[in-house]
Parts: sequence; structure tokens; C-alpha cells
Amino acid sequence: MEEFVSYVKIAALLGAAFAVAIGTMGPALSQGLVGAKACENVAKYPESSSKLFPILITSMAIIETCSLASVGVSILLLIYGFAA
Repeated sequence: MEEFVSYVKIAALLGAAFAVAIGTMGPALSQGLVGAKACENVAKYPESSSKLFPILITSMAIIETCSLASVGVSILLLIYGFAA
């Protein structure tokens, strides 16, 4: 029985590491792309910066929630993995 518990703890640690690694890589890349496109647009059309800024902040916040959700899942994996 004790061998099973150690396997559960190992699986929880690996799952938490995988959730953070993959779950934060995608949002980081997409935030970089959104920021780059916003900078390109402001460079081409400087008068559009006042309209673009609220959209940029909103999209960054939406993208960031995916990253925070993956960190939350990893924390739950660690809590319930070590509770077993």
C-alpha cells in the first residue's frame, strides 16, 4: 500500500510540473505575439494608439487567465497528491 502512495506522489509532482510548463508556455508565446502586433499597428498608424490600448490590455488579461488556471491546477495536484 505504501508503494502505491509513493507512485501517487510522483504522479502528482510530474503532473504539476507538466501543467505549469505547458500551461504557461502557450500564453507567454501568445502574449508576445499580441504585443508585437500592437507595436506594429502603432508604428504604422500612430493615431490608432488610443483605440488600441484598451483592446490590448483586455486581450492580455484574457490570455493571462489561461496561465493562472494552469498554475491553479498544478497547486491542486500538489495538495491532493500529497494528501493521499
